[in-house]
Amino acid sequence: MLIKIHPENPGQRQLIKVAEYLKKGGIAIYPTDTIYAMGCNLKQSKAIEKLASFKGVNPGKPDFSFIFYDLSHLSEYTSPISNSIFKLMRRNLPGPFTFILKSNNQIPKFFKKQKKTIGIRIPDCLIIRELVKEVGNPILTTSIHDPDEIIEYTTDPELIYEKYKNFADVVIDGGFGKNEASTIVDCTEGEPVILRQGAGNLLY
Repeated sequence: MLIKIHPENPGQRQLIKVAEYLKKGGIAIYPTDTIYAMGCNLKQSKAIEKLASFKGVNPGKPDFSFIFYDLSHLSEYTSPISNSIFKLMRRNLPGPFTFILKSNNQIPKFFKKQKKTIGIRIPDCLIIRELVKEVGNPILTTSIHDPDEIIEYTTDPELIYEKYKNFADVVIDGGFGKNEASTIVDCTEGEPVILRQGAGNLLY
């Protein structure tokens, strides 16, 4: 199903419809502030396995990120962080960053094995953040890669729908996406380290 949602004023009715798919274990494709991504409800283990299988990764330790609505979710899923790291995240989020943090003991409930780190995303994108709020918990997320070497990430939601309609339960059309991924910042060993420079320029 392809659902059009206005990027600046997301309709509640459409968001609820997509959230229902995710609550029941469905897979959704949605815009972010960088590229389009696909994801599932963090609390639906079969959906996590389906997503991991599709991406060809270990379902016990999938290399996926979590999309939060805001930083209030942080302590539920991560080990305690320093004030300096929290201030760094608060200064740059919402924004095009993935912050790698140490996970806490909540994480094994969602995966088959201990996952020691998690990537945190709070995109500057109302559609996906309001969807997270509607679902009631973070969404597990992974980027959509395009096999075309020139266009690394797919940006046209209608083309995305045509390509993934047999896998994803719902695709959100939130307008054209960008083709540059997020900046990845590793915060697991004290001082933050940029692992990949992407769309965001980190404000220290």
